Amino acid sequence: MTTIRTYNLGYPRIGEKRELKKATEAYWKGNLTREELLESGRDLRRRHWTQQREAGIDSIPSNDFSFYDQMLDMSCLLGNVPPRFEWSGAMVDIDTMFRIARGGAKPEGSNGKSAQVAAEMTKWFDTNYHYIVPEFSPDTVFKTASSKIFDEFKEALDLGIKTRPVLIGPVTYLALGKGPSQDADTFDRFALLERLLPVYKEILQKLAALGAEWVQLDEPILTLDLTAEQRGYLTKAYKELAAAAPELQLLVATYFGELRDNLDTFLKLPVAALHVDAVRGRQEIDAVLKDFPKDKILSLGVVDGRNVWRNDFDASLDLLKKAQKVCGNERLIVAPSCSLMHSPVTLRNEPELDAELKSWLAFANEKLEEVVILRDLLVGKADAAAALESNQKAIKAHRKSSRIHNPSVKERTAAIKEADFHRASAFSERRKAQESELKLPLFPTTTIGSFPQTQVVRQMRARCRQGEISAEAYEHFIEQETERCVRFQEKIGIDVLVHGEFERNDMVEYFGQQLEGFAFTQHGWVQSYGSRYVKPPILFGDVSRPHPMTVRWSKYAQSLTPKPMKGMLTGPVTILQWSFVRDDQPRPETARQVALAIRDEVSDLEKAGIRVIQIDEPAFREGLPLRNADWKHYLDWAAKAFRLSSSSVEDATQIHTHMCYSEFNDIIEAIADLDADVITIETSRSNMELLEAFVDFKYPNEIGPGVYDIHSPRVPEPVEMEDLMQKAKAVLPPKNLWVNPDCGLKTRQWEEVQLSLTNMIEAARSLRAGSSSDDTPLN
Repeated sequence: MTTIRTYNLGYPRIGEKRELKKATEAYWKGNLTREELLESGRDLRRRHWTQQREAGIDSIPSNDFSFYDQMLDMSCLLGNVPPRFEWSGAMVDIDTMFRIARGGAKPEGSNGKSAQVAAEMTKWFDTNYHYIVPEFSPDTVFKTASSKIFDEFKEALDLGIKTRPVLIGPVTYLALGKGPSQDADTFDRFALLERLLPVYKEILQKLAALGAEWVQLDEPILTLDLTAEQRGYLTKAYKELAAAAPELQLLVATYFGELRDNLDTFLKLPVAALHVDAVRGRQEIDAVLKDFPKDKILSLGVVDGRNVWRNDFDASLDLLKKAQKVCGNERLIVAPSCSLMHSPVTLRNEPELDAELKSWLAFANEKLEEVVILRDLLVGKADAAAALESNQKAIKAHRKSSRIHNPSVKERTAAIKEADFHRASAFSERRKAQESELKLPLFPTTTIGSFPQTQVVRQMRARCRQGEISAEAYEHFIEQETERCVRFQEKIGIDVLVHGEFERNDMVEYFGQQLEGFAFTQHGWVQSYGSRYVKPPILFGDVSRPHPMTVRWSKYAQSLTPKPMKGMLTGPVTILQWSFVRDDQPRPETARQVALAIRDEVSDLEKAGIRVIQIDEPAFREGLPLRNADWKHYLDWAAKAFRLSSSSVEDATQIHTHMCYSEFNDIIEAIADLDADVITIETSRSNMELLEAFVDFKYPNEIGPGVYDIHSPRVPEPVEMEDLMQKAKAVLPPKNLWVNPDCGLKTRQWEEVQLSLTNMIEAARSLRAGSSSDDTPLN
C-alpha cells in the first residue's frame, strides 16, 4: 500500500530566538557585513530544512525564507523594481531589495525630496502580516532578475534534501499589486499577464533543469470574489505553465477561506496537485471531494497554520478518511492549512507556560508533528494509537476546564443594552463641547501614541522582569522617560501630547497581561513585517478587567503639562485580531467581553481628567472576511464592539481612533459607524490616495491623514508634509484636519523622530498661516 505523503507549505523564517531580526537590524546599522548577513540566512535555512526532515515531512518547501517579505522577493525575482530606485537592470541585490521596503536615503546634494520613497505596505489578506505591494504601469517589463530561488534549492540539495520551491502565483501577484494612481480607473493589471507568464515559464524551466520535481504556486486569491474574466486568467496561466516544463509537477495552493464560486475553476486547473484549506474551508470539503478530479493529488490542510490550538485528531481524521475514500493513499497529502509563518516556532522554549495550558497548544514544530501523526493514524500505524488517546484526553480536558468560563462575565455581556452602543449626543454637538474644552488651533498636531523604545528602555524592562532592579526603581525610570517625552513635545509645540508608552512592551500584549482570560509566551514571536515581530497573547477564556491598566501613567503625564494629554488604548477588534483567539465561542461574543473591559478603562481615564482618549483599531479592516457576502455581519459586530468600548464618556471628551495601512473605500460607512470624533490614518506612502473614500462619502468627523511614514528611516522635509496636507486641504474642510505621523514611533530612533516631528510642526504652522477655519475645502 502506497503511503500517504506529508507536506509543509512554509516554515517560520524568523528563527527560534529571532536570529533573523537580530542579523537584519545589525546589517542595517552597519554592524554586520553583507556576507555575514547572507550567511545568517543560510544557517537558518539549513536548520529549518533539517528540522522539517527530522519531523518526518516528506515534501519540504524552499524559497519560503525571506529577509523581508515573500511578495517583495517575488518582485525582485521578476525584475519589477519601481523606477525611482534607479535599478541598473542587473540582478537585484539585497540592498536594492531593502531600499524598496524601507526607502532610500535622500540623494547627496539634492535639495528636493528623496526620489526613493519606500513601496507601499498592506495586510496579507486577513492576517497581521504586511507585504510590500508590487507596483505596475503600462510600461512594466518583467525579466528574471534574482537567483534567490535557485540558490536556495541548490543549498538544500547539497544537504541531501530535494525541496519543493514555492512561488507566489502569477494571478495573485498581479491581483495584489497596484497601478499608477492617475490611471486607477483605466489601468488593467491583468493586461500584464502576457508579459509575466514567459518569465514564470523561464523560472520553472530553470528549476526543472536544477532537478526540482515539484513546484508550489500559491494562489490565495481563489478565496476572494473573482470575476469570470479573472478566473479565465487563472485557467490561461496554468495551461501555459503546465506545458512549459512538463517534467515538473505543479501544486497550486489556496488558503484562508472557501473557494465557493471559484471551486470549479480551481478543480479544473491543469496541474498535478491542489491544496485546500480544510480549517477555514471545512464546510466546503464535501463539495471539493464530490467533484475532485481522478487525475489529481489532493493536499488537505487539516492542521491550522494560523492559530495555536492543538489539533482535534478525531475531527481531522473524519475529513481525512472522507478524502482517503475518494483519493486513495497515493493521491492524498496531509498538510497544514497554510504556511506556518503565521505561527510561533516551537513550544519547547516556553517553560513558564503551565502544563495544563501548554497541553492545549501547538506551535509550528508541534503542528508538523501533528501532520505526521495524522498521516500515521490514517494508514493504521500501531504506534500512533497512543498519540490519538493522548490527544483525545487533552481536547476533552480543554473543553471542560473551569479556567475558560466566568459566569459573571457572561452575565454582564448578556445585560448589554442598545443605549450602551451610542454616545449621548451627535458629533455636531460633541464637537462644540470639545472645542470649548480643548481650545485647539487649526490643523492641531499630535502623534499616534508611542515614542522610541530605546535599548535602554528595553533593558530596564528586562532587568525589572528578571528581578535585577525593584519595581519602584523601574517605575522611577519610566517616569523620567515619560517626562523627557512630554518636555520634548512641549518644546517643539505639539498640541495634543502623549506619554510615550515606555511602560508598554506591545500594544496588545500590554493590555492582555492585565486582563483575565489571557496567557503569554516568552518566545511566541511571529513576523508582522520586515524585522518587526510581535508576540500575540493567547486569549483562552472569558475576559474581564480586574483593575485599571493605563490610568496611572496617563494621569502622571497629564500632571506634567497644561496641554491635553491623550490616553492611549487598544481597541477590542485589534486585541482580538492580534491575539491567538479561543475557538470555542463565536468571535462577536469574545469581542463584546473585551469591549466591556476597555469601556471600564475609558471611564476611569475620563474620571482621572483625561479629555482625549485614543482607542486604536488598526486591525479593523484586517478582520474583514474575504468574501463580500460575509462583510455585513462582521462590520456590524465590529463597529458595535468599538462603540461599546467608547460610548460611556461625556460630550466634551474627545474619542480618537487610529487605523493604518487600510483601504477604506468599500467600508467607509462602517468607519463612520464607529462614530469616533477623530480618526487618524496612513496616507503618506499612498500620497493621500486613501482620503478619496472620506471625500466621496463626505465623512463628517475629523481626520488626521498621516504625513510622516514611520516605517521608513527617512526624515521627511517640512515641504513634503505640507504638500501632502495641501492635497488634503484641497478636498476636506481645514477645520476637520489634524496633522500627525502615520503610526506609532516605537520602532524609530530618537534622532529621526526629533527631526521628523520638528519638521511636522513647521509644516502645520505654515498651513495655519495660509488658511482660515472656513468649513469648505479650498478648491
